[in-house]
Amino acid sequence: MHDIGADLRTTCFDGGFWGPRIELMRDKALRYQWEILNDRVPGAEPSGCVRNFRIAAGIEQGAYTGMVFQDSDLGKWLEAVGYALQTKPDDELERIADEVIELIERAQQPDGYLNTYYTIKEPGRRWTNIRDNHELYCAGHMMEAAVAYYEATGKRRLLDVMLRMAYHIDSVIGPEAGKKHAFPGHEEIELALVKMYRVTGDAVLLKLADYFLRARGLADNYFICEHPVDAAKTASGAFDGRYWQNHKPVVDQEALVGHAVRALYMATGMAEVAAQTGASDLFGACAKLFDDLVGKRMYITGGVGSNAWGEAFSTDYDLPSDRAYAETCASIALCFFARALLRTRPEGRFADAMERALYNTCLAGVALDGEHFFYVNPLEVWPQVVRDRRDAAHVLAIRPGWFSCACCPPNLVRLLLSLGKYAYGAQGSSIYCHLYINGRATLKLPDSTTDLSSVTLSVETDYPYGDTIVIRPSAGTYALMLRIPEWSAKRYSITVNQREVDARAENGYACIKREFADGDTIRLKLDLSPRRTYANPCLRDANGKVAVERGPLVYCLEEADNGEGLNRKILPDNVELVAVDMPDKLGGIVGITAKGLCELPGSTLYGGSRPELAPCELGFIPYYTWANRGENEMRVWVRSQER
Repeated sequence: MHDIGADLRTTCFDGGFWGPRIELMRDKALRYQWEILNDRVPGAEPSGCVRNFRIAAGIEQGAYTGMVFQDSDLGKWLEAVGYALQTKPDDELERIADEVIELIERAQQPDGYLNTYYTIKEPGRRWTNIRDNHELYCAGHMMEAAVAYYEATGKRRLLDVMLRMAYHIDSVIGPEAGKKHAFPGHEEIELALVKMYRVTGDAVLLKLADYFLRARGLADNYFICEHPVDAAKTASGAFDGRYWQNHKPVVDQEALVGHAVRALYMATGMAEVAAQTGASDLFGACAKLFDDLVGKRMYITGGVGSNAWGEAFSTDYDLPSDRAYAETCASIALCFFARALLRTRPEGRFADAMERALYNTCLAGVALDGEHFFYVNPLEVWPQVVRDRRDAAHVLAIRPGWFSCACCPPNLVRLLLSLGKYAYGAQGSSIYCHLYINGRATLKLPDSTTDLSSVTLSVETDYPYGDTIVIRPSAGTYALMLRIPEWSAKRYSITVNQREVDARAENGYACIKREFADGDTIRLKLDLSPRRTYANPCLRDANGKVAVERGPLVYCLEEADNGEGLNRKILPDNVELVAVDMPDKLGGIVGITAKGLCELPGSTLYGGSRPELAPCELGFIPYYTWANRGENEMRVWVRSQER
């Protein structure tokens, strides 16, 4: 399956749940971030990103500013601009992008090398610390920007810049004698090279991506050669590369370990290369990694990477709520991974995980105003502890406007502006609906057995708050594959032109195959009843607690609705969960209420009897909306009974 989702140039997601959010990203967040990258927002962490390129291009004098990977912020922003222009022309935004692309071209060195850190700060030392200093990572993000902008405008300037960089990399790194037998310390370029290969057909790009993956974890470990002192620090003198996913060859890895974003970018690259080459060993390893992740190492919110030390995966079932790291970028990467898997094998479990991450942790990463962001996404916050405990210092109770390490905000904008690529897929003569979004989208049929070359779908829905999706497909003979989420697998209905059809779901998708005519209407109704979810008892932090969900949304308690002391609130097993439409609250939500209990504080620190209980009203809001009303306690997992 080689599809790339809907053609964003003929896609319009307006109205419904996503329309206003996409408009917010395009018209506000994107411009706000441009001001940030130019250091024009008072009080925000200085970026220096655009200035670094001006210095590298010889236009300005000065010192390098920011992280070693600061270039990647501009790459992600430009990629988001490409997606924005594909969905809606904007002359001013295109002019800004053209000017900054000219700047990037001027900063490129005569041999094709492009990286402002080494051009400005450490000239002469490039490719000397491939493990840590992100040259390949920055190149990958700029490659993705080049593809998105080329697809939006047809302009090749940035694409040609990054092709020169790719050929420079290929001249320095690779399996051949005389080259560095290296691979990225931070994966990203692998999936970017595949994207460039798709638009150029240049086999060098795909070969390089495959090499970067298969070079990892071999006995002849490049990182040991590059960092012999680090290798000697361990008791055995051996080098354990788990942080960099370098402990085993990628096809032998059975669990995602180490830095969560790196691990998921690696897995995404594996799935993307497999989709292009048909490499069954890569795809088989990806499936194992995915199953282990969702079965043992993923938060209910789709957050991944629980360990603040190293922004990393911990051990199985170690998913603490109040110390969760769950970086926004890691959940974005999970969406990338799931979508890449869907290219080869469209199975509902992949789309279910993608949707869980998207609607919960990813959306929680940006405030309702589009200008404040979370890097870390906990499932429980007690503001006083966040302020006073060093081991909770990474957790914030409110979203800041920017970060010194600002990887998450532009990453999130590029994801949300490219949703058409995630919502749909095509294989043979089948169109797959992975996500349900109000609007209109066109998909090409890559391997159709008929003369039909594309299909257009018109969708009306207020999902995830509404339970009904109305689809009007364009005429032609093909199969429409509707994802039935796991939480609705036992209760759903489908009608075609008001007649109910028996479309049983297989692998998470219900198939409607027919000769569609103009005017045909398909109506899918899902079960959006509020539900309780209980964790595997091996998940110690959630043992004896319950979470509330409705559709793809995870809910939480917030102090603004329930008062302080959320740890004392109890949701009994036998009370009804009531969905309540709240159009004027938090941008318009469906909240959930229930009759609960609250433990009353005692007069002593310890005592010989259980605390007294009092009835209380519990009000749950969608997790993505928390922290939009000032500093508040918040909790996802609630005590399910008196213990």
